[in-house]
Amino acid sequence: MSELNQTIDKLYDEFGISEKVHRFGEIIIEELSERFKKIDETAEYNQLKVLKAMQDNKVSEACLMGTTGYGYNDIGREKLEAVYASVFHTEDALVRPQITCGTHALALALMSNLRPGDMLFSPVGKPYDTLEEVIGIRESKGSLAEYGITYSQVDLLSDGSFDYDNIKKVLVENENIKLVTIQRSKGYQTRPTLSVSRIGELIAFIKGIKSNVICMVDNCYGEFVERIEPTDVGADMVVGSLIKNPGGGLAPIGGYIAGKKECVENAAFRLTSPGLGKEVGASLGILPSFYQGLFLAPTVTASALKGAIFAANIYEKFGFSVCPDSKEERHDIIQAVTFGKPEGVIEFCKGVQAAAPVDSFVTPEPWDMPGYDSQVIMAAGAFVSGSSIELSADGPIKEPYSVFFQGGLTWPHAKIGILKTLQNLVDAGLILC
Repeated sequence: MSELNQTIDKLYDEFGISEKVHRFGEIIIEELSERFKKIDETAEYNQLKVLKAMQDNKVSEACLMGTTGYGYNDIGREKLEAVYASVFHTEDALVRPQITCGTHALALALMSNLRPGDMLFSPVGKPYDTLEEVIGIRESKGSLAEYGITYSQVDLLSDGSFDYDNIKKVLVENENIKLVTIQRSKGYQTRPTLSVSRIGELIAFIKGIKSNVICMVDNCYGEFVERIEPTDVGADMVVGSLIKNPGGGLAPIGGYIAGKKECVENAAFRLTSPGLGKEVGASLGILPSFYQGLFLAPTVTASALKGAIFAANIYEKFGFSVCPDSKEERHDIIQAVTFGKPEGVIEFCKGVQAAAPVDSFVTPEPWDMPGYDSQVIMAAGAFVSGSSIELSADGPIKEPYSVFFQGGLTWPHAKIGILKTLQNLVDAGLILC
């Protein structure tokens, strides 16, 4: 064994990761070299795409300065939104720190483009938990239901495919369907994440029946995983959070909506005020992190993707159900592992927290988190609070007791975090290694 390997082993030992666990991880990594190479090629493609968007829009040093107060004539804000529109190949974009999170961005897109009497339709089953209160599936102040907007959904078939017969039936029977929402990622479910090509097929089917319906894609966790985005295959809007993939780990807050000009303008008027729209909203000193975060996003996303694949391959070896499985193509950065018991979820999250650069000394516990219908445990020792492009894991404490792992600003950190989760489960007697 070389002196370097002995030093690395010693450092892993100081992190509480045994040589046996470390060596097991190294064997898995050797098997993943070809997949990791393809991920790096996609990252290079997307890096070129982002760089060209910045150059084509003539981003300058002045764009990084920011504004205060009303934020009139904020060149940096306007250029950034033009860059996002270029990256997603859309007519317009709204990218603002005033959008507080992904759920806020989605609620904004929905509330601004739906009117009383309209129907919202999901052809891919139940949306992410926090959207239930936005829609009014679970009662909440200010929901779409309170404003007379109805909701319908068609679940995916048991094999994860679209139920085209029932989707057509709902579209034909409900003339008031105004907006179709398609969630790309799985949320707290173990269904497959939707590829961009599958989303395109679904949109084409929907538009063939009702051409004037707005198709919106919840793009959270999916940006830069593939070489194309949902707006390249017919989506009228894509919506996401800047503390996930496109923020590159640097954006401290924010969300985006990119798409058709009318859809984006509607969102801007809802975010600020009728008559004001995109013209106001000071960027303060936040623009450098937005620009640089987007610039780094393709490589940061690649690191997170490698971590997800590494986790799937490790836990599948021990007989746990993983989604996606160890060999599936990836369309987002989330990895689900089903333990079948709450202790597995809790110990996994403890391992992620113990590997964090921030708050590694605290112990995550399940709690009654706003917006969820059960206790949730979250592990994220992040530089940006709640940033799930950073190494993080969470899961509801309810059957089937699955944990959802995502993020990792660098591949080495994602690797360390996964090995720490494995060590935790070994030490707790839940895995024999």
